[in-house]
Amino acid sequence: MKGLTLKQMRYFEALARQGHFGHAADICAISQPALSMQIREMEETLGAALFERGPRGVTLTGFGQAAAGHVRTILREVEALGDLARAAREGLVGPLRLGVIPTVAPYLLPRLIGRLQRDHAGLDIHVRESLTGRLLEELADGRLDTAIVALPVSEPALHEEPLFDEHFVLVRPQAEADKPVPDPAALREMRLLLLEEGHCFRDQALSFCDFGAARPRELLDGSSLSTLVQMVGAGIGVTLIPEMAVPVETRSAAVAVARLGPPQPGRRIGMIWRRATPLHRQLAQLADMVRALAPGAGDDVRA
Repeated sequence: MKGLTLKQMRYFEALARQGHFGHAADICAISQPALSMQIREMEETLGAALFERGPRGVTLTGFGQAAAGHVRTILREVEALGDLARAAREGLVGPLRLGVIPTVAPYLLPRLIGRLQRDHAGLDIHVRESLTGRLLEELADGRLDTAIVALPVSEPALHEEPLFDEHFVLVRPQAEADKPVPDPAALREMRLLLLEEGHCFRDQALSFCDFGAARPRELLDGSSLSTLVQMVGAGIGVTLIPEMAVPVETRSAAVAVARLGPPQPGRRIGMIWRRATPLHRQLAQLADMVRALAPGAGDDVRA
């Protein structure tokens, strides 16, 4: 349609997703009045209202809901065209949108971004830190090229590339350093601090302790591993954290770290991307780089 622009469609998609002009404007890196003007111009071009404005946000009209599906299809096809162009170039160059889960991002990204900036100056990398469920949505919608998550995700449309395995360790108050290391049964009787709902790491830790369907009596939820470790240092309880987090999270806390007995709990970290992406070769190259920077580099987990 004459007069309708890709910029307007991107703004429309962001507003439809966020339901709030301020939040959508932040995501689009423009001012709220500028976003509002672009949406109004889009509605004038289409000859129908896309949103119902309210004091707390906006909702799609019936026409807006119908238009949203078409807009997302158009934007996906435009992204696919860009992917084809990037795939035709050698090496890691151009824009790359990478998602990472919060229990990996602070411990892996500083080294990874530093290496990419040094060795691939033509790469324009954009990082998105979020929970696995949100990363899967953004990957499916074409808003991300790839993501680093805990495997498996078991999505037929996604390729899973294992990167490395790591163990979980027990963090407890420093005063308990000389006590025997508890087994899963003993952990179930302790005040266990874990990440809040939505974190896959929480589910993995609960699975190791074998709580089943019952909620632990003394479980306290935290928003980050740093919060959990600091709470342990204050004597509130114990927690489990991935091995890669130990150097960062325990350096300023009065805690002791202990390895759990066999079978040691752990997780497999990997990269995922759409099977249909033309960037498979470039993403596999990125995966090799992450693998080389990871804990226990040299251990092949691809078999």
